[in-house]
Amino acid sequence: MDKRNALRAGAITATATLMMLLSSPAMALTRDDGDNPGSGLSVAQTLGLYVLAPIALFVIIAGLTALPSLGKGKKK
Repeated sequence: MDKRNALRAGAITATATLMMLLSSPAMALTRDDGDNPGSGLSVAQTLGLYVLAPIALFVIIAGLTALPSLGKGKKK
């Protein structure tokens, strides 16, 4: 019975994924009214936005999280 449920869940997931990938907004070739896209990002801007900024935020949050324990001395 478990295999049957797993196959059913897999089939539903595959069908939903296929429908999402083949839907018209994902493959839109025509412009919509009011579309006004800006200029594209350079490679450096893309790397900064999607790689360096998340790493910097992680380091800042980790540092702020560890800060209270750094102020205390070693416990005996």
